[in-house]
Amino acid sequence: MSTKQVPRVQNCCDFGLSLYLSDGYPLSQLDPYMWLVESFSLSQASKKKRKTVNRRQFIITMKALILVGGFGTRLRPLTLSVPKPLVDFANKPMILHQIEALKEIGVTEVVLAINYQPEVMLNFLKQFETKLGIKITCSQETEPLGTAGPLALARDKLIDESGEPFFVLNSDVISEYPLKEMIKFHKAHGGEASIMVTKVDEPSKYGVVVTEEDTGKVEKFVEKPKIFVGNKINAGIYLLNPSVLDRIQLRPTSIEKEVFPKIAAEQKLFAMVLPGFWMDIGQPRDYITGLRLYLNSLRKKSSSKLAAGPHIVGNVLVHETAVIGEGCLIGPDVAIGPGCVVESGVRLSRCTVMRGVRIKKHACISSSIIGWHSTVGQWARIENMTILGEDVHVCDEIYSNGGVVLPHKEIKSSILKPEIVM
Repeated sequence: MSTKQVPRVQNCCDFGLSLYLSDGYPLSQLDPYMWLVESFSLSQASKKKRKTVNRRQFIITMKALILVGGFGTRLRPLTLSVPKPLVDFANKPMILHQIEALKEIGVTEVVLAINYQPEVMLNFLKQFETKLGIKITCSQETEPLGTAGPLALARDKLIDESGEPFFVLNSDVISEYPLKEMIKFHKAHGGEASIMVTKVDEPSKYGVVVTEEDTGKVEKFVEKPKIFVGNKINAGIYLLNPSVLDRIQLRPTSIEKEVFPKIAAEQKLFAMVLPGFWMDIGQPRDYITGLRLYLNSLRKKSSSKLAAGPHIVGNVLVHETAVIGEGCLIGPDVAIGPGCVVESGVRLSRCTVMRGVRIKKHACISSSIIGWHSTVGQWARIENMTILGEDVHVCDEIYSNGGVVLPHKEIKSSILKPEIVM
């Protein structure tokens, strides 16, 4: 694919699809979602475009690999019900944010590198794969292979005769996914690999990517520097030429520590600074922060998707099937999922309320995650990173200060300090 052809290939996504959660509830833990995929037809003026699409189909071969990872222990108890990529974020499973972004820029095949519950992932994804128009397959690890080994394992799925570069994404990352800009950046510098980097306030906590300011060429990596060497860190989004796979052996290995430094030493690795927000949402506190950043971005780009009204404060996302009672105060930074019932006088802020939850009168929830089909009683107060697993019942007038509650539990007494309720 030449550089001149890229815009035309991307335009093939003008007939893209949008995803909608159904109003139904999970049938079981192995089939936690029912999905409706609504496809949009080509515009009326597009007979000519339709012919162009058909003529160009043979060059639409871009692929992507998503590093799904393992058990998702940091997001328990939510990951006791579904694999981590299927945990809801802003009213849709995490991984769908990435798949939609990849589809939008012309990716036609996504490979999921996974070593935990692959059958659950495929069960979920195969429901809409055909209608979405993007091929989704799994590459299953029999042992953990780190962040580079999965690429070697999926080699045959990623390489074809086109020789086009492919994307690699960490499934925990939420951002604005500037993938089109990354393709242009990669084509322009002509190197072997591009990585997305983001700027942070406290680089001493991370591995820092040191680059040339003008070109973005990566000079070196410094792990948790004690003196300031830069403030750019790896954002977990890569665009790699197929030749990178020749550098990776099929064994547990790290792409950040073993592969990228070697490419950088040959001056073939370049870093693009990610515009907009970025967050690794693999643990609860970062999940809540990520929701705030996501909703703030949505306010700037698609404000019509956010709720409005006298009971709404700041950025709030409410599914159309949710019911909000009188006298509530919702926001800021709240997501309310499908089928939820929020009774009168409820106060919600900085929290996620997942599918099928009922919050009874005058309850107050802040800085917490309420798992699927849970119930929060009247005058209950839930705060300080309380995480309720699926189908938890919190009795009336209960206070939870940072409780982590496993699925299918009933909370009859207050949780006065952070603890796990088994």
